[in-house]
Amino acid sequence: MAEQLTPLADDRALLGRTSTAERVSDILRSRIAEGYFPPGTRLSEDSIGGALGVSRNTLREAFRLLTHERLLVHELNRGVFVRVLAVEDVEDIYRTRRLVECAVVRGLGEPPYALDGLSEAVAEGRRSACEGDWKGLGTANIHFHRELVALAGSERTDELMRSVFAELRLAFHVVDDPRRLHEPYLDRNEQILRALSAGQRREAERLLAVYLDDSLERVVEVYRRRVGEEA
Repeated sequence: MAEQLTPLADDRALLGRTSTAERVSDILRSRIAEGYFPPGTRLSEDSIGGALGVSRNTLREAFRLLTHERLLVHELNRGVFVRVLAVEDVEDIYRTRRLVECAVVRGLGEPPYALDGLSEAVAEGRRSACEGDWKGLGTANIHFHRELVALAGSERTDELMRSVFAELRLAFHVVDDPRRLHEPYLDRNEQILRALSAGQRREAERLLAVYLDDSLERVVEVYRRRVGEEA
């Protein structure tokens, strides 16, 4: 826990003078998504509150918000833990992704599209792969899909999918071979980007739908095996 709290203390400056439970939950959500607090980790109020310099009440409210987002779970007389997903959760996450992401691409309208964010996410993924940073590649893949959703220009959709992508990372953290999980999708991200750059919205949606179906099958297969091994 001490090692996990070192970068968290660096986030203290993000709170400024207007510290709120929402801003604390933003920080913790990001740290959970990045793997600093893996699934099953018990979150200490004293340690985290001390690292961030916030009151116990503020931290408890942040925990409540993240529990509502299904990232944390409160266990009576035991405390607050980072949630461990069931296979059914993973399937539902992908069902939501397919509904939202494909709808975003379908509703883009006429090109050209603002694709700088997608291009940077692909470049980020290439850099991570060249460095053998497979966890970083997973992060870049999620950045790609987050930027894809952002093309809708909807704050509500962005907020919805921010929580969905954070939940997805909980599943990724259970996988023991992140290279095998993430590397095949780097080229597919680039294919989607090329289709959108060419104004081929329908082709981009088709590629995305197949991508998400294949990813679901792969993640569920690995996840089911790992959860079974740990049962």
